[in-house]
Amino acid sequence: MSQKDVTVQMLADLRHFLSLGFGSGLSPLAPGTAGTLAAIPIYLLMAELNPWLYFAITVVLFIWGVRLCDYTSRYLGVHDHGAIVWDEVVGYLITMWLVPVSLVSLMLGFLAFRLFDIWKPWPVKLLDSRMKGGFGIMIDDVAAAIYAWLTVHTILYFVDF
Repeated sequence: MSQKDVTVQMLADLRHFLSLGFGSGLSPLAPGTAGTLAAIPIYLLMAELNPWLYFAITVVLFIWGVRLCDYTSRYLGVHDHGAIVWDEVVGYLITMWLVPVSLVSLMLGFLAFRLFDIWKPWPVKLLDSRMKGGFGIMIDDVAAAIYAWLTVHTILYFVDF
């Protein structure tokens, strides 16, 4: 079976389609960045929800993500394959919790999350190296998102855009 056939087959499976960030993780350049971009419309759909409902949905998406990412990781035979970007989707949603919607906040959240996801300060790097399976794929992005969330809220508190 060709790589193209495998890709089409994976996108036809809802679990793979989601774990690949609606296909964004198949980007040949910066799939994590593409996955984070794919999260922006989801954030925009959720942004006006009650904050606790937003939080609850994000928790559910995390729990689903553990299973989705584990499923695709096992299928591909690679732990945390670069194409698996559901963790970036959930990470961006965590980053943007309680953030007012504006072009500046969208960009700020995007940049902050990508920074901490790539940089992996302690304990993000520790979680990334020690945790395995779907939970391991997801949890380091949650930790990076907490740093990003704190950064975004701090900047928005002190700087009037």
